[in-house]
Amino acid sequence: MQMNHRKLLGAAFLLLAVGCAATATQESTGEYVDDTAITARVKTAILNEPGLKVLQINVETYKSVVQLSGFVGSSADMDKAVELAKGIDGVRSVKNDMRLKSQ
Repeated sequence: MQMNHRKLLGAAFLLLAVGCAATATQESTGEYVDDTAITARVKTAILNEPGLKVLQINVETYKSVVQLSGFVGSSADMDKAVELAKGIDGVRSVKNDMRLKSQ
């Protein structure tokens, strides 16, 4: 009877490990948590930068790659947001999908 419990426990741990593992199209639980923290730090950096409006810049992170989208008032604002994102620990690269607002 003791052996059956060990097998059952081993199978449960195996399923748990496989369920939390990363695949090519899905993040692991740890990657998701890391990406959430990176997103928060990038948003905070943008919020703390005078002249940038955090509500107009969307930040998403997937497997440590930050994607910035939304609208900014100038090329300088766009460059500053990208620079801030690249300066955050854990960011592997930044995709710039921001657009300039029409004046």
